[in-house]
Amino acid sequence: MTTAGAVHAEGDRGDRSGVRTALAGLTTRGRSFLAAGVAAAICAYVLGQSDLLRVGLLLSVLPLVCAAVLYRTRYRVAGSRRLSPGRVPAGSEARVQLRMENVSRMPTGLLMLQDRVPYVLGPRPRFVLDRVEAGGRREVSYRVRSDLRGRYPLGPLQLRLSDPFGMCELTRSFSTYDTLTVIPRVEPLPPVRLSGEAKGYGDGRQRALALAGEDDVIPRGYRYGDDLRRVHWRSTARYGELMVRREEQPQRARCSVLLDTRAVAYSGAGPDSAFEWAVSGAASVLVHMLERGFSVRLLTDTGSSVPGEGPDGFAGASQGSADAAGLMMDTLAVVDHSDEAGLSRAYDVLRGGNEGLLVAFLGDLDEEQAAVLARMRQRSKGAVAFLLDSESWLREPADVPGPSDRGGDRLRMLREAGWTALAVPRGAPMDELWRQADRERSGLAAASGGEGP
Repeated sequence: MTTAGAVHAEGDRGDRSGVRTALAGLTTRGRSFLAAGVAAAICAYVLGQSDLLRVGLLLSVLPLVCAAVLYRTRYRVAGSRRLSPGRVPAGSEARVQLRMENVSRMPTGLLMLQDRVPYVLGPRPRFVLDRVEAGGRREVSYRVRSDLRGRYPLGPLQLRLSDPFGMCELTRSFSTYDTLTVIPRVEPLPPVRLSGEAKGYGDGRQRALALAGEDDVIPRGYRYGDDLRRVHWRSTARYGELMVRREEQPQRARCSVLLDTRAVAYSGAGPDSAFEWAVSGAASVLVHMLERGFSVRLLTDTGSSVPGEGPDGFAGASQGSADAAGLMMDTLAVVDHSDEAGLSRAYDVLRGGNEGLLVAFLGDLDEEQAAVLARMRQRSKGAVAFLLDSESWLREPADVPGPSDRGGDRLRMLREAGWTALAVPRGAPMDELWRQADRERSGLAAASGGEGP
């Protein structure tokens, strides 16, 4: 990501505010010289010393001349910023490269660069550039890092001009800025067998093609680049032109990820809080399912989803997995607590019969919300819940792990409704919980004598 801009280090002779700007740019040294000159001139007038008056005038005029010359400087400087990458996980670094180019015909003086960055990204970077020749360029770089999700503006870049004596400094600002998107941490998850994965793939897809037979093939005209092995000779002979079999478009397995963002469901704040773990877990599942070929959907308790999804509410079917993952990561980068009291709006979004797998990251639940989740289970072919009990997350690490009494009751209610429900202890790795969910699902399937949820 690159942005560019230019500033003109040139003053407006007819603007009185320009004079005030130039005088306001006097440094401590310049103000000291001016004060010393005025004091020497007053003393010379009182004492009648003409030599002291000359010294006073010299001390007073020097900073004023420097300010006037610096303000009327006519060279132009162009600047650009390159941010690589523009989207980083929390805790990772991004590199910012600044390029300054002197596009005027005269060399510059001492330049001081300062880029505005939010405090969460680190200290404000400052650089000093020596004389830049006409047409010359200089490049500097710095790194930014944040442990908190969000979208952070970088810029605008400020350019400070200084005279050789250090009497005056003037600041010019570029108008362009960049945005750094800090997305949640994504943990790689192990491949496990989940409900709905075989639909439209593998053996199921091969059986569908075998049952269709040659008579059901709908051919189309040959296009440049088509594989000749797909030529349908019977249709070619019938129509008198080269015909090929159409690409099969199997229905992709679906997965909905529900993220509970209710403010009443979580306690604590910061990168190690329960809510941040839930956001990171949801991001990990979304990326994992997209990589496995699923059509995925991100839902919150407000019933909202990711902008840019398909007409059926799922992303990944009609667009590349990388683009779908980028949209979802951008959404999760700025997701925050909601004022919702329950999960009923998310329940209304789910449709019965074809929702596929449902993976939920939940905070504290009362009995009413547990009942809503029990009904929600009936609208999916498989359901996995990760329950983050705030009381257990607020315990010290040395305390005995495990959910609170209320959290244990909610786990039992979800399991009785058919959920594969797990309590998430503080700081638990997502990949281990993912394996544990698969083991419990497999055990439930064996106990029931079926395929399981």
